[in-house]
Amino acid sequence: MEEKTLLEARFHHKLGHYWLTSGAVVLAVSVVGIPLLLLWYPIGLWATHRYIANMSAELTTKKLIVRKGILTRTENTVPLDKITDMAMIQGPLMRLFGIHKLTIETAGQSGNGALISLTGVEAVAEFRAAVMAQKSALAEQSQPSEAKVDVAAQTLACLQSIDQTLRRIEAKLAQSLHQP
Repeated sequence: MEEKTLLEARFHHKLGHYWLTSGAVVLAVSVVGIPLLLLWYPIGLWATHRYIANMSAELTTKKLIVRKGILTRTENTVPLDKITDMAMIQGPLMRLFGIHKLTIETAGQSGNGALISLTGVEAVAEFRAAVMAQKSALAEQSQPSEAKVDVAAQTLACLQSIDQTLRRIEAKLAQSLHQP
């Protein structure tokens, strides 16, 4: 069965400016980095533009695919049923630019921190909600309807058995109270 793309993330138009400003702050704080500020903007502008052009996040019916990188391009494919947490993070500089970082953690990942980190996704809350909704829909699909009916039938049979047992206990208690 062919997987269908449900949603493709778009990235905030201020993302490049956020990264340039972050780099400039780090360079300005370090005494050695101050002369490098003159080189940072032209090189950083080119690098951030290329990096953003190569970024993508795609939600399909069964997985989340994230691509990014300039020299070394990486593609992470995460099955939706393995996602355990999606956190939205926003630091002070991010708030200034109206940008969030979305981190994705999975079951079975090794090490601390997120498996995937996406900075600057537009409408990040809606993107996160769509991923989690598809994850839930996939979990419901994977559970066969026969199993759902079988569980309900088993639950009913168990409750009926408990009811019969309680009735027998009540009858024996009533019988023992009336006998001398």
